[in-house]
Amino acid sequence: MAAQLPFETVHGRAGDVVRERWRDISGFVLFLAVGAATRIVAPLLGDKATDPAVVCVDEAGRFAVAVCGGHAAGANDLALQVAEILGAEPVITTATDATGLPALDRLPGLTVRGDVAGVTAAWLNGALPTAANPLGWPAPAWLGNDLSGSTAVTITDRVAAPAKGHVTLHPPSLVAGIGASAGAPAPEVAGLLAQALADAGLAPESLAEVATLDRKAAEPAITALGLPVRSFVAGALAAVDVPSPSAIVAAAVGTPSVCEAAALLAAGEGAELVVAKRASAHGTVAIARRRRPRGHISLVGLGPGTPIHRTPAAAMAIRRADVVVGYAPYLAQCADLINAAQESVTSPIGDEVVRAKQAVTEASTGRRVAVVCSGDSGVYGMASIAFEVAATEAAPVDIEVVPGVTAALATAALLGAPLGHDHAIISLSDLLTPWISIVRRLRAAAEADLVIAMYNPRSNGRQWQLPAACSILLEHRVPSTPVGIVTAAGRPDENVTITTLGDFDPTTVGMTTCVIIGSSTTRILAGHMVTPRGYDP
Repeated sequence: MAAQLPFETVHGRAGDVVRERWRDISGFVLFLAVGAATRIVAPLLGDKATDPAVVCVDEAGRFAVAVCGGHAAGANDLALQVAEILGAEPVITTATDATGLPALDRLPGLTVRGDVAGVTAAWLNGALPTAANPLGWPAPAWLGNDLSGSTAVTITDRVAAPAKGHVTLHPPSLVAGIGASAGAPAPEVAGLLAQALADAGLAPESLAEVATLDRKAAEPAITALGLPVRSFVAGALAAVDVPSPSAIVAAAVGTPSVCEAAALLAAGEGAELVVAKRASAHGTVAIARRRRPRGHISLVGLGPGTPIHRTPAAAMAIRRADVVVGYAPYLAQCADLINAAQESVTSPIGDEVVRAKQAVTEASTGRRVAVVCSGDSGVYGMASIAFEVAATEAAPVDIEVVPGVTAALATAALLGAPLGHDHAIISLSDLLTPWISIVRRLRAAAEADLVIAMYNPRSNGRQWQLPAACSILLEHRVPSTPVGIVTAAGRPDENVTITTLGDFDPTTVGMTTCVIIGSSTTRILAGHMVTPRGYDP
């Protein structure tokens, strides 16, 4: 297990280690009984917002038990990871997870305050909460209903007094525009912002970012606020109509407004100024409210198989999404990251255009969408079609590509170092690419003496293309050229074979196989397929 998680392995008395490291470790996996773990950690528990995750695994490796820190510290997710690696059964007793209800403290993009335990307990007992969303903020479908009940959930960016049976969900709806003189004291600017929020009754938890003039973006007083900083050139700010323009500011920096204009510009179309310009000796502050968030699509590569090859960025993008879109096996590949508060949208293989349109449609309402695929989404994946659809729809959404470990890299790592020099990746699928074009690319790569990684080499409906490709390559490569064949890289049924181009049997290959054909310099060294870079060892 230690090889598949980014954890330090410690042998010794569990109690001593846990007590010594409790405050500087984000999670513990303890191989001992739950009772023993309870006696160790009980005196150390302080607050669920700061306590680490604790997962117990029994000596036989049958169960992975989330002991504490289920949601806040991620113990539930950790238990699922550990269970998958060990082939164990995850034991998660958090009430919402056990019953399939959304956890109020895990809703993507929303900060929870209030009587979470009380509202959840009532919900578990069948008393649905009254849901109010005066901002019309994008939220899970179950929060859009005005249901009768003794408890309440409200989505708002206003401060709410604590009350029994009430939960407030703060969305990231506010943007602070900041102006600051050179060397402005950070406490002064922070205090000005805090007072502006307090006087307006606005929740600091809803402050999503700060915006300013480009030349002020690196001012310590602004960066010290600990929020994302967006900056604009003076010309862009000058074009924004504001209630408090200043000729003095215009003469000094080229725009009659910094804080009000920056807040409105960053908040986007339809934004309203909820706090007009306020000034201190060295700074100015204004606050704007977004009409709704700008939609966001994360195109996520999950890697070849097990979670060990899944990047932290990929996991983060999925956990933060309101909606996760993908082919059913890909959703299963990241099921441990998806919770009951998120929506999952599946479609069959071959429906890539449908998935892209679904993602853009969801994101255009202001939601965060994760589109998942195996490997890397930019390599024969969903990234290109998603960008094309978004451009066609002229949708106001942001798109990011979250890279993953593509099949060629996973395959190469298992074979040795076959991609150590120049190489090409070619798909043999002629469903979207004419075979004549594939032949032209194969010949060009072969003539250039490039190592070739073949994707989509063979399927039940495409059986002749791989033998044809090998015949083409044999026109340029000797039969003894090394060939690496990896099926199901990074998965339990992984299979690795090294052979030669002359002995290669295409019938051993399927759609989960990646084939790497060596160049004239590729060698077999101590059982590994290696293409030298040219160094003198």
